Amino acid sequence: MKYKCFKYSLEDHIAHVTLIRGDELNTMIKEFWSELPNLIDEISNEGKARVILISAEGKHFTAGMDLGNFTDSDLAGKDDHQGLQNEAIYRLTKDLQYSFSSLEKSRVPVIVAIQGACVGGGVDMISACDIRYATSDAFFCIQETNLGLVADVGTLQRLPKLIPEGIVRDLALTGRKMMADEAERYGLISAIFDDHESMLDHAMDTAREIASKSPLAISGIKEIINYSRDHSVDESLNYVALWNAAMKYEDDLKETFLAKMEKRDELFQGLKKKGKYFDN
Repeated sequence: MKYKCFKYSLEDHIAHVTLIRGDELNTMIKEFWSELPNLIDEISNEGKARVILISAEGKHFTAGMDLGNFTDSDLAGKDDHQGLQNEAIYRLTKDLQYSFSSLEKSRVPVIVAIQGACVGGGVDMISACDIRYATSDAFFCIQETNLGLVADVGTLQRLPKLIPEGIVRDLALTGRKMMADEAERYGLISAIFDDHESMLDHAMDTAREIASKSPLAISGIKEIINYSRDHSVDESLNYVALWNAAMKYEDDLKETFLAKMEKRDELFQGLKKKGKYFDN
């Protein structure tokens, strides 16, 4: 399938998704919001990839949502009934939220490499990823505040789970820029790089390391971390006990021990393709 906002490749179990509208600051036009979740869901469901790497062409990662691509009729329809219009806006917002929730719900980890501007919807997007890297010129901004809006597709829900709540309030209430060094200091990004090339090299090395592990274990780790973020310690301990009891790790454990004895790399089976019960 040909995408307007992305290009995609799969090699060595690494799915590389690239934002390709660099000349337009990778703004999130209408097509973006359907292409991203469709692509991520397809990668996750197919089971061939063991990790997803997201990067962007151009000087900036993304300038966020392109509001010019959403007309009044897109947002509320043509009905004069105010309640029906508001219900339509609610449903549209839920669809936009899933565009980024798809990253969090993916069965495999998502790494994102950020350069230049990451504002508005960009912050919503990266907050839903598992590992974040940035170049030294990267900056982050909850731009909705500066437009007179409340960010509503993930930033205010996920960012307080990643960095101190007081810093989130500072960023959200002022709409100021947070530069890469501050983002690293508070733990939003894992490392800073001098240029785009070295960042991508490191991100790809991380992706290869993850892809070399047991896909069953990696998928479970992501599931458990996400669950634990939203539940109590006791609930999370119970959940991981049930999860590990349900997943049979014996085959992967056996492969790990054999590979070490035979002094070779492990050869793990990938995740099964996720289908629908009623597929023909």
